[in-house]
Amino acid sequence: MYGYSIFMNRDLNEKDYLYIDKMTNHGFKGIFTSMHIPEDEASLYKKRLIDLGTAAKKNHLKLMVDISGQALEKAGFSIDRVEELQELGVTGLRMDYHISNETIAQVSQKMTVSLNASTIRQEDIDELKEYKANFNQLEAWHNYYPRPETGLSRESFLRKNEFLKRNSFKVMAFIPGDDSLRHPLYEGLPTLEAHRYQHPLSSLLDMESLNIDHIYVGDGGLKARTAWQINQYLQEGELVLQATQATNDFAKVLGEHENRQDDARDVIRSAQARFNEISEINPENTIERKREK
Repeated sequence: MYGYSIFMNRDLNEKDYLYIDKMTNHGFKGIFTSMHIPEDEASLYKKRLIDLGTAAKKNHLKLMVDISGQALEKAGFSIDRVEELQELGVTGLRMDYHISNETIAQVSQKMTVSLNASTIRQEDIDELKEYKANFNQLEAWHNYYPRPETGLSRESFLRKNEFLKRNSFKVMAFIPGDDSLRHPLYEGLPTLEAHRYQHPLSSLLDMESLNIDHIYVGDGGLKARTAWQINQYLQEGELVLQATQATNDFAKVLGEHENRQDDARDVIRSAQARFNEISEINPENTIERKREK
């Protein structure tokens, strides 16, 4: 499943609702949000969660809410009354180490619970089994990392995911966006450090190759063209690349091409090109190569 983030540090506006509609049309099925609530804004966060839940229900979207700390209680909700949250449109809660495994097991009987993928231990799994947790409703969600150099290494990511998959967890990870980047650093919100400055579609494809079940955009937005590129991939199976015109004969190679079966590491080689009739292409932007004596 593919999803994106909507942050509740301000009231939702028309731009947010249009973004939700657009992302829904592009094939995204889930929203992630976080309830890290300043003391003086608890009532505002309650309203914002109600508004976001309403939008999620309208678009038939999953809504996962991070409830670190006493977030629910501050906003007037309770982990003991998850039915109220479900009525609002919340479909899952992300819980961290401060919530007991017994409570996690109880909530998993009623709704999806996502746990911090990095901190799940075998001891936790054994304890959750003792408390009769519904593992069909337990998922492992990785964090995103705002500060450069703090994202996960590929090696540790794969090692942890192997452990999680072996224990029947569905795994979720974040890729960076390229619009409305998270303040104050504006350096993207990836799970893997290697993805921090990558094109979001490239990161999405990489996560797919690693067998990640749920892939969410960490940052608050995607540029219109990027969202369209992802839409073309998700809906049509097409990879739309941005080409830069490097020659006046560029138009001669336009059209549909198919990558050769012996695919190269660094370039896409057209399987049909050798059979096309193309008029002579004159050399330009060339550098003379002198033969060494």
